[in-house]
Amino acid sequence: MTKLPVISDKKVVKALSRVGFFVHHQKGSHIVLRRTEPPFERVVVSDHKAVKKGTLQSIIQDAGLTREEFLALL
Repeated sequence: MTKLPVISDKKVVKALSRVGFFVHHQKGSHIVLRRTEPPFERVVVSDHKAVKKGTLQSIIQDAGLTREEFLALL
């Protein structure tokens, strides 16, 4: 199992946009992404310079990806 890097919120959004997510809206420090095609999953990314590893793992699971798939998108 590979370790997750500490990355910024912008890199997370950019990586998820490569698999069909788009920025739906932002409320405060939370960026809400939605998938353009079914299943219309919703992922919330916090707007911080560094996303914590536990939060990143949760985002990856909510997006329906594996660690390896997500790391390949970076």
